Amino acid sequence: MFIHFCKSKIGHATVTEAELHYEGSITIDEKLLEASGILPGEKVEVLNMHNGTRFETYTISGKAGSGHICLNGPAARLGIVGDQIIILSYVLVEPGEAKTMKTKVIYVDENNRIKTTSRKV
Repeated sequence: MFIHFCKSKIGHATVTEAELHYEGSITIDEKLLEASGILPGEKVEVLNMHNGTRFETYTISGKAGSGHICLNGPAARLGIVGDQIIILSYVLVEPGEAKTMKTKVIYVDENNRIKTTSRKV
């Protein structure tokens, strides 16, 4: 048996762009992806703190150091520039393994620059 475990979290991110006429996904500053352990193309869940929406999509690597967070395609209907979001990624693991795992968490400031990095249960 496997369970879903939260592997990575980018907290307090701010949407900097919403591009409706795109195939889909979320573009995230490459430095944020690397710091959080989220890979380009990885499935993520996005939680919008302003309107309560939750949706799944995949990541695209944006320019490193740009602070860019762009909702692409249909996701652009679920948030606007300035919305604060949480980005989560998950992994399937056996329950025993999950007991020893820690979620990699990064928090960013209003410009999507890393403020803190930690590992939490």
